[in-house]
Formats: sequence, C-alpha cells, structure tokens
Amino acid sequence: MTATALRDRLIGLLEPLVEQLGFELVDVEANAGRGSGLLRLYIDSPAGVTVDDCERVSREVSALLDVEDPMPGAFTLEVSSPGFDRVLRKPAHYARFRGERVRVELAEARDGRRRYTGLLVAVGEDGIELEVDGEIVAMNFAAIDRARLAPL
Repeated sequence: MTATALRDRLIGLLEPLVEQLGFELVDVEANAGRGSGLLRLYIDSPAGVTVDDCERVSREVSALLDVEDPMPGAFTLEVSSPGFDRVLRKPAHYARFRGERVRVELAEARDGRRRYTGLLVAVGEDGIELEVDGEIVAMNFAAIDRARLAPL
C-alpha cells in the first residue's frame, strides 16, 4: 500500500471517531516502519486543544486501531494540535483561513514552478486564489499536493 493510500485509509477510518469526540481531524501522518512506525494525528476545535483532549482522543483512537489494525507492524501513536503552520486539507479549511498567508505545493509544476506562498484571497467550489507577489494565481483543489498556513 502506498503512503498516500495508507493516509487516505486512516483518515477515512479515524475522522468519524474524532468528529464524534468533538474535534476536527486536521491531518494524519503515517510512517510505517519495521518495529518503529509512527502515526501522528493533528486535531483541532474552535475552543482549542488541550493535553487532556489529546490524551482522550489517543485512548479512543488506540482502541479503534487495536480492532481495525490498519497499519503494518508496531507503531507509536501521537495526537497533537495542528500548530501555527497547520495543514489545509479540505475546502472548508481554506474557507476558514481566507485572508491568511499560505504556502501551497502543486502536484505538478506550472510554468516551471510548484511552490507558491501568498495571501489566500478567494475560495471557490473548485479551488483557491492566492495573491503572490502582487498577482492573483488561481489553483484547482485537484492540482494542490499540499498546503499549510505560512505565518510570517
């Protein structure tokens, strides 16, 4: 299974549980390894995330992972808040942070360029617009490989 397929599978498995617990699953990092894999979840809520919240989500997710066993081998589970450079994964994430500075990496280069950092000025049904160096750059969600907030 590819890393992307594993990540997508884990998001599909864990997102409903995390939401049921009152949090948003911002992102998942999964690094399967021989005896030393790592599964890291980033959660958020409008009220913020405390250490107690992370522990509660960790216990519940751990119980589900014991039953479903979606990752090969042994791994360490970590749950944390997304931080200042949080991942933007869904259209709703982009909408929430319109007006903020973001860093976007495209899946394929456009005019020889894959990375853009600028002000997120518009979010539509199919994509976003960034103001980069005084110019508006439109990007479809399907073309975006990854995006994060880019604090100054």
